[in-house]
Amino acid sequence: MQKIGILLPRSTYYQTISFDIFQGLQSGLENLEKKEYQIITENIGFGADKQQCYRAAEKLLLEENVSLVVAYIGHRTAELLRPLFLAANKILIVLDAGANLPLEWPTCPNIIYHSLHNSLGARLSAQKAIREGYNQGALITGYYDGGYLHTYSISKSFEDSNGKIVFNHATGYREDDFNMDPLATHLDQFPNTTLLSIFSGDFVQWYFAEINKKFKNKNLPIYLTPFGMEETMLEKAEFASEHIKGITAWSKKIKNSHNQHFIEALEAKGKTPNLFSLISWESAAIVEKIISLLDIHKANLNEISSALKDFEFKTPRGIISFDQKTNTTLSPLFEAKVVDKNGYCDIEIEKEITNYKEEFEKLASFQLENINSAWYNSYTCI
Repeated sequence: MQKIGILLPRSTYYQTISFDIFQGLQSGLENLEKKEYQIITENIGFGADKQQCYRAAEKLLLEENVSLVVAYIGHRTAELLRPLFLAANKILIVLDAGANLPLEWPTCPNIIYHSLHNSLGARLSAQKAIREGYNQGALITGYYDGGYLHTYSISKSFEDSNGKIVFNHATGYREDDFNMDPLATHLDQFPNTTLLSIFSGDFVQWYFAEINKKFKNKNLPIYLTPFGMEETMLEKAEFASEHIKGITAWSKKIKNSHNQHFIEALEAKGKTPNLFSLISWESAAIVEKIISLLDIHKANLNEISSALKDFEFKTPRGIISFDQKTNTTLSPLFEAKVVDKNGYCDIEIEKEITNYKEEFEKLASFQLENINSAWYNSYTCI
């Protein structure tokens, strides 16, 4: 029986995140009819404690002797674990929110990145704002979300498309410290500014509540990134404008048989499908492929990594493939808008983005000298 290790985080506003990730992987493996496996879990808290993450991974590798490890962590934590996995000659599958940009894109054969591409979505959201006629942008975020380099992606991409960032505002990370007063002052003077907004979880709900409080019926142009368009949080957010658009990585509204099956499989177990159960459900196909390659290549990880680069598989988001330079999965993204549903928010898919591979290549070529993120947290985990 194959043992699969998984490092599970916790989050104060996605309180079911560990259950979602575990259930997604378990259900995904069941869907592939791979019955001979055992999932062994270790908790890593918010993913910010480097020693806790290292000890948890070490335990899975040494004491449990797992075949591979799946982990919802970021690039910085994955790099800390790289020597451990190289020494153990085992593979780490990183479930990556895509909120950060690494200073150097990985090429290690032991680490595979399966991504939700929030930074790529930020880039595409900025381009969408430009195409729709806005060339003055305000970067609106918070203390937490603003600490990841998707902020650099959205601002640089806006400016690269001949836009100009004319205002920046980062609000607090507690509800009693969350306000848009500085934005109100700015918009009094520059009313044609579009709001390039990066929030996740509860922060999206607080943001829309503040927009309603200070700018009700003004229909401000707001552009969101994939985690800002996450449906389980949006459905509890007040509808704040007739012009809220952006990029989504996944939605229940995506029309294909794989998405329908994923939703039905999770709901049959009493779970609400979300981005976290999605990414771990998809990772089951990567797990199965790696296990089959381990048998073929006798744990030669260079050969396994090379074989994975040509691997493609169908998922609820569409066909996923690998970017050969970065060991990162690539998947379709979607332009979407937020619509009113009884005073709260719902998603409407506008179109599938077809040039995501070319745009990821441009994103991966960003020069990040003197640009860094201080966060080790798995994204959304505070």
